[in-house]
Amino acid sequence: MSHLHTALVLLLAVTSLVGSNAALPFTRSGLPAPVYKPNHAEEFIKNFQEQRLAPRGGSVSSTIRDSSAFISPALVKAIGTTTITYMIADFFSNFLQHPTQKMDYGVFNKFIGREVDQKWWGTRTEHIVGVAGCLAITDHASQAIFKNILSKPLCFANSPASFVAHTFFFIFTGVVAYVGVDAALNPNHAEGTRMSTFKEETYNTYVGTNTAWFEPYVPGVVGKIAGAAAAGSWLGSSLLPATLAYATVKGVGWNDWGNSGLTDHEVKLNTKCTFD
Repeated sequence: MSHLHTALVLLLAVTSLVGSNAALPFTRSGLPAPVYKPNHAEEFIKNFQEQRLAPRGGSVSSTIRDSSAFISPALVKAIGTTTITYMIADFFSNFLQHPTQKMDYGVFNKFIGREVDQKWWGTRTEHIVGVAGCLAITDHASQAIFKNILSKPLCFANSPASFVAHTFFFIFTGVVAYVGVDAALNPNHAEGTRMSTFKEETYNTYVGTNTAWFEPYVPGVVGKIAGAAAAGSWLGSSLLPATLAYATVKGVGWNDWGNSGLTDHEVKLNTKCTFD
């Protein structure tokens, strides 16, 4: 089965669980993309960077205007949309890190002709869902924190250093939250090793997060190469930056490239593939 077929099958399975919004293109604000004038690409990119206020996949500016309604239905929806974006980004980053290897997607393995070992714990599916959920929450929370510190919405064009700091902060805290939950609840960790596992994973998170500094610059590069419309699209402004960041954070932090970083079951899947 080709990797393309595998990707399509798994993406359809994920979107069937989280809803059709995961498969629909949308802008960072969640609104339809505007109509662009053909000779105003540079002006659009400048405006886009100045308005780059929202976490990947959803707008936070409209959901935290009123601190008395911090947890609102709109905020919950925005976090859900951001979660879906990060889930898809994590999934696609696996193809950058392991272009020829078979991944263990747990319970979803049965849909792509792979042996199921653990249905959830220790699988790429646990990572995709768990990390995305934690990152979505810390992304929106960090935006609100920096907005309060700066007394204005966080803007990459006007405050690039603050935006890069925000990027490091929300990625580090989000992944640490995930590894903390995994260390505490994953039954595959032997009792007595959970704290040492958490400390090791926290260090790996720190190393990997330091590689994600480039993420806020990706839409600008996309705009220069592919034009303003591409830079303002969900793909160029949200999915691509997140996918590249996932790949570097995981790849560098955990040496998760090629045959390195594979779980025991993934080694088994790829060994069987070699002899089949």
